[in-house]
Amino acid sequence: MKSSTAFPRGFIWGASTSAYQIEGAWNEDGRGRSIWDDFCRQPGRVRDGASGDMAADHYHRWREDVNLMAQVGLNAYRFSVAWPRVIPAGTGAVNGPGLDFYDRLVDALLEKGITPFPTLYHWDLPVPLHERGGWTVPDTARAFADYAGIVASKIGDRARHWITHNEPFIMALGGYFMGQMAPGIQDPVAAMRAVHYLLLSHGLAVRALRQACPGVIEAGIALNVNPVHPATGSPEDARAARLMDGVLNRLFLDPVLKGSQPADIVELLRSLDPDIWERDLDVIAEPIDFCGINYYTRTVVRHDPAMPVIEAAPVYPEGNDYSQMWEIYPDGLYEITARIHRDYAPANILITENGICVPDGIDFDGRVRDYRRITYLKEHIARVKRLVDDGVPVGGYFVWSFLDNFEWTYGYDMRFGLTHVNYSTGERVLKDSGRWFANVIRATGLAD
Repeated sequence: MKSSTAFPRGFIWGASTSAYQIEGAWNEDGRGRSIWDDFCRQPGRVRDGASGDMAADHYHRWREDVNLMAQVGLNAYRFSVAWPRVIPAGTGAVNGPGLDFYDRLVDALLEKGITPFPTLYHWDLPVPLHERGGWTVPDTARAFADYAGIVASKIGDRARHWITHNEPFIMALGGYFMGQMAPGIQDPVAAMRAVHYLLLSHGLAVRALRQACPGVIEAGIALNVNPVHPATGSPEDARAARLMDGVLNRLFLDPVLKGSQPADIVELLRSLDPDIWERDLDVIAEPIDFCGINYYTRTVVRHDPAMPVIEAAPVYPEGNDYSQMWEIYPDGLYEITARIHRDYAPANILITENGICVPDGIDFDGRVRDYRRITYLKEHIARVKRLVDDGVPVGGYFVWSFLDNFEWTYGYDMRFGLTHVNYSTGERVLKDSGRWFANVIRATGLAD
């Protein structure tokens, strides 16, 4: 291998999952209900009426999964903690068996030399908190900080790297504005309040984590970010792209990393909740140790007066390569990460999710030949290497996902995993992409 393909010593090679998407055991050992448990039971919300009741059954097969991670050679594993498994009502009594599950998982990871990266929230809000206002009220932010401290007090002596929230944009806009994700609300005022209280809860949780384990924990957040491109060179499309970038990217990056709000977006949205925008910025901007970037694709938009608020509609350029869900655009990973480094200068950046859903399955000889996934990962890892070479402080890369999983409103139709899961039997089969990624890790970089 040429030296130009190798990553620096200590670079993190990991994979990610989330609790509701893989754990199953939705009503076992004292776990409470989450908003996704209820959302999946509403007719028409999820393809084929699927749910995460069983998912990949990781709750019962976690030892097997950790052994597979070791086989691949992961040196980090990013998982989420299910809030309703730890505190079923969201506040109050702690469920010991639920907390013990993550305690055992962390120990097993460390025994295999895999660094745990817990994420505190990946969209599974306990139902009792939702019934009291969910992310539209400040009490939920305070409850989240309490929950963060409880989990950190249990495993923070061994799990040193923490992510507060995964993709608050999806929770706020998908869950409270578009209504396409749990809790399925369509209310622009509720959505803007959710943006605020999600970010406030992030800052409060960072403080709670550090208070629970002084001098030990590193904390960050995982934001889904896309470069936004205008469909044409017209001024109208350029404005639409700027506003889309504001809602998708700057509405979250600016408060967390600058302690300010994007002025153009605040002016656009001020009428929805005029008093909320300048509050709590000192807490939201609590210094973090790393910024997590979840990247899958870019966004291309055109001006469309029929679209609400920002008058921007998505466009899917002809002639480009697509997955089952998105355009495949590797250069976007370089573009958005370099921009965040330039405009916000976080001390460390981690690519906390990157992956692709493509049709795959077990062939006659037991292999899963997912070549399109390998190509996708290779092209994106090459952009990560270019970022490192250009001096951008990218310290790690996590594939989404280690296991095939429940893919939210798509049910089980979309497979992202390095590992194939038979949802009837639970059988795991490492895909060719998993074997390929193992070679990347062993070589600490891409082969020629």
